[in-house]
Amino acid sequence: MPIYEYACDNCETITEKLVGISSDNGEIECPKCKGKAVKIMSASAFHLKGGGWYSQGYNSTPSCGSKNDSPACQSCPASKG
Repeated sequence: MPIYEYACDNCETITEKLVGISSDNGEIECPKCKGKAVKIMSASAFHLKGGGWYSQGYNSTPSCGSKNDSPACQSCPASKG
């Protein structure tokens, strides 16, 4: 279940709450003043670590066969032209 942040309209308290996706209506009762607290956009705690497509799959180095001075490899679509 995700943790959502809520901001109270009255006292501006920020509250975190563990809420099921299907049961979330976007509003909760503020635990401090009992006013209306609405869900706010917050920073994600998601962090990619190590090697993988996000660090190696989108680099600026061209793939094989894209330079004029080297022929395309056998598995490249350019070699089947």
